[in-house]
Amino acid sequence: MSDPWVALEPGADPAERVRLLRRAHETFTTAGTVPRPVRSVVAESWRRSARAGVGPDGAASVELTDGDLGAYRAEHPLSRVMPLFRELMGTFAADGEHLLAVCDAHGRLLWVEGHAATRRRADRMNFVPGARWSESAVGTNAPGTAVAVDRPVQVFAAEHFIRQVQPWTCAAAPVHDPRTGRVLGAVDITGGDGLAHPHSLGFVRAVARAAEAQLALLAPPRAAGEGPLLSALGRDEAELAVGERRIRLSRRHSEILVLLSRHPEGLSGDELLCALYADESVTPVTLRAELARLRRLLGPGLLASRPYRLTAAVEADATVVERRLETGALTAAAEAYTGPLLPGSQAPAIVRLRERLARGLRSALIAHGDPDLLADWAHAPWGEDDPEVWRALAAVRPTAPVRARLAALEAELAAPAGRARARSRDATYLQRPRP
Repeated sequence: MSDPWVALEPGADPAERVRLLRRAHETFTTAGTVPRPVRSVVAESWRRSARAGVGPDGAASVELTDGDLGAYRAEHPLSRVMPLFRELMGTFAADGEHLLAVCDAHGRLLWVEGHAATRRRADRMNFVPGARWSESAVGTNAPGTAVAVDRPVQVFAAEHFIRQVQPWTCAAAPVHDPRTGRVLGAVDITGGDGLAHPHSLGFVRAVARAAEAQLALLAPPRAAGEGPLLSALGRDEAELAVGERRIRLSRRHSEILVLLSRHPEGLSGDELLCALYADESVTPVTLRAELARLRRLLGPGLLASRPYRLTAAVEADATVVERRLETGALTAAAEAYTGPLLPGSQAPAIVRLRERLARGLRSALIAHGDPDLLADWAHAPWGEDDPEVWRALAAVRPTAPVRARLAALEAELAAPAGRARARSRDATYLQRPRP
């Protein structure tokens, strides 16, 4: 197959492919191996689903209803582009007996619209507004997997992890905040086997890009004096927005800018060496070379020396989370936390910052006990294996899937190998980015 993201190559027999996929799905759920013709993107998703404790006979849980759902949707950024989604996809969904669905960044469905009879069928599997369809909750599915891997995805029939979803085919694409680049959610088209055509994947991709363009037009213009913005949460390579420029940084340059953004007074070469390198044999010449490359990348005037410092105040997303936590704005802090700080970095100072930020937010969420905030953290890659968070969630939202996941984690911890893994789990979950 030329494009692994397309479910069926030209000329493939859908019925025969379904038979092969069902056989492969049974092999995976019984033996844990993934035979052909399962695509790599689906195989990886099945493995993530199994690690998250999803069972093939599971079902989606409805987390938001009535007033709570309405309030959440009204405040969500994607509400501003729902008219665009309806304009571009509404007629296609209704005429083709499909559904238009939009989810948030955690896979929670916000809107499900389209053909009435198809909606009634979808209702029976809880494909409804307010239900969580994240990959870690219900396994492989287009909207949940699209936000998990942050790219357009097509899921055909028995590629779905949960059996009751296997009669369906869907295609979804993530939608990003045009200013920060973070995933806001995904737009999805769900229906029958006909959606396995490559055109449906291209369609949702184009709709998602149109939504991002619309969001960029609707976003308030940046104030003339607003400084650079540094996005380093949930990504190994930070992005710096300077005016209209977006600068993708290497890992080392990302670490340097994170540290300098927190020290407006500047850092000496020796201080930066200690902060960045655990290996004491690294020489100041190496650091000076990195800083020279960074200065050329940023352009004139932003990076000064003696001491090394930024000449403009840089607003870092990690600092935003810290500030909101300090003021008690827990919901806002959790919303701004899009993943661990530079999760792949082993720079000593970055590791300390990453762990302090994650532990502070996690502890606040557990103490506060808000079920929605706890659920968002538990279903994120950095929280899906954290038994303490799942215990807190089970105390305030004791649904069957939550109890099952907690039981699986506790059984794993009770085993000797599980106890050994638990000793290092605190360190590892803090380093898990969004996939």
